[in-house]
Amino acid sequence: MPGPIALHDWGRVPYRAALRRQRAAVEARAGGEAGDAVYLVEHEPVLTVGRGGRAGNLLADEAELRRLGIEVVPVERGGDVTYHGPGQLVGYPVVALAGLPGGRDLHRYLRDLEEVLIRALSAFGIRAARRPPYTGVWVGDRKIAAIGVAVRHWISFHGFALNIDPDLSHFALIHPCGIRHLGVTSIRTLLGRTPSREAVIDAVAGGLAAVWERPVVGRRPAPAGCGADSEEFHA
Repeated sequence: MPGPIALHDWGRVPYRAALRRQRAAVEARAGGEAGDAVYLVEHEPVLTVGRGGRAGNLLADEAELRRLGIEVVPVERGGDVTYHGPGQLVGYPVVALAGLPGGRDLHRYLRDLEEVLIRALSAFGIRAARRPPYTGVWVGDRKIAAIGVAVRHWISFHGFALNIDPDLSHFALIHPCGIRHLGVTSIRTLLGRTPSREAVIDAVAGGLAAVWERPVVGRRPAPAGCGADSEEFHA
């Protein structure tokens, strides 16, 4: 029977460094050297372009991106162009799909990630939903969480980006996920206040435990000289 899923908070990490860590984690999981884990992170402003990326969905030219200090990084996940930046909670599940309720079903995996975030948002009184045929989580006609994943050795990586309080003006640099007629939003925009990152992490951990029907053991980075705090979430 699959064991608990570890939750690791990396804090703010440059995108390329986090990508290297993810790829190493996938190899460790595939080789049996590590268990299932979800890595949480926040990035400096960056645009990532997935396998389905189209040039016309990147609206800013090189000079504008250089002025803003925003890098463009091609990646192996599915989907088009998306934005990551401060104020987002980005989650990278590195898990063996065989150990999840849906098994090796990538479409079910995507729907499960959506459900995790829908449940997490409900903890703040936000009624979010899916919006077929698009992947992600929406409140009305505005996307609040983007999802794009990759699988190697049937181990997932990449994941989701939940907008807590990012600079929404940066989304004007792109057609997010290639969608031109719908907008973006954030928890702060909807509530008029910003919940703590820790509160959002707790809500996401609870959603993971419920949807994947496994305990999620969360670890927080601790102040210098202190032991790490840990908490266990159950379905």
